[in-house]
Amino acid sequence: MGVCVKMYNIKTYNKISKVAVDEFDAAKYSIGDDVQSPVGAIVRSASLHDVEFDKSLLAIARAGAGTNNIPCERCAEEGIVVFNTPGANANAVKELVIAGLMLASRKISSAIEWAKTLKGNGAEVGKLVEKGKGNFVGPEIMGKSLGIIGLGAIGVLVANAAENLGMKVYGYDPYLSIKSAWNLSSSTIYCDSMDEIFEKCDYISLHIPCTADTKGFVNNETIAKMKDGVRILNFARGELVKSEDMISALGTGRVAAYVVDFPSDEMLGVEGVTAIPHLGASTPESEDNCAYMAAHELIDYIENGNITNSVNMPSSVMARSGEARICVIHKNIPGVISAITTVLAEQKVNIPNMLNNSKGEYAYSVFDVNAYHDGTDDKIAALEGIIRVRVIK
Repeated sequence: MGVCVKMYNIKTYNKISKVAVDEFDAAKYSIGDDVQSPVGAIVRSASLHDVEFDKSLLAIARAGAGTNNIPCERCAEEGIVVFNTPGANANAVKELVIAGLMLASRKISSAIEWAKTLKGNGAEVGKLVEKGKGNFVGPEIMGKSLGIIGLGAIGVLVANAAENLGMKVYGYDPYLSIKSAWNLSSSTIYCDSMDEIFEKCDYISLHIPCTADTKGFVNNETIAKMKDGVRILNFARGELVKSEDMISALGTGRVAAYVVDFPSDEMLGVEGVTAIPHLGASTPESEDNCAYMAAHELIDYIENGNITNSVNMPSSVMARSGEARICVIHKNIPGVISAITTVLAEQKVNIPNMLNNSKGEYAYSVFDVNAYHDGTDDKIAALEGIIRVRVIK
């Protein structure tokens, strides 16, 4: 008699790289945009804000860093873990930022457009080029100073690449991780405040998330602290820059150039603006890397209850032990852990290993138990503050 293997359905909201699809064991997973009762979902750019999620859904993995297209708070309330893939597209974005440095300096875009207007001048094109090229003179980046605000996976790669191109690099990140610190070139000058970057840098590159605190971060007040003729690069989020203030600063020459990977109607066609149509992660390598990471995050959570790179739940990874694993998403309030262990004690269940981590108002607890009795999950689910209980055997 054959062994029955439980099948898991994974819903896709966009076309997902074959590299990721191949990571799911076909004997255990069914993947597609039309699957029923999914336990997991992978999304790229599709908006999920108006989607009513199935009760079966355990997790959503965003194949990319930003999660603005996912209702993360609502997911937390429903016990749905939201993953992203930080760093998977870092090299692709880094390369475009380096291109952005050149675009901000040498007026390449406008020069190319001007060159197109020479079509039809025959043998005179060469002379016209020599006569008109002086309108597109711009500085070299070698020897100039670059300030990087946000030293995550992308910011660190940009810092190291810019130094290799001969720039003097300043960095600021009050939440600098140990991993980023290890990867950052020792030549990077670490700043205690953003004001130091504003005062000293010829170029400023933004690599921070857009939150309620950072929206409109570049505005009249912060621009006033910057060097005259500063060149600003934004490959993070368009909303970090207040458009009307940037347009005004470009008009006065306070800002010499603005390169942005997030075009908006008000910024298009403005002198000094180079608007790139969100190409930061648009490489086949980046899409493969993001999808691959998203797939493994889902698999590890579905099969083991481990959480890595979640935006709405705490990171929680523990090696499996015991007969079963009980995973509990709950509110971060006093007494929950003791209440759960009391239930397990009443069931005469031993706990060889456990962990508990929190993130804001939510917490996640994992209990490896030596035995599991039917109905134990219902008893835990009935406790105050419990959002979701799942048993993995």
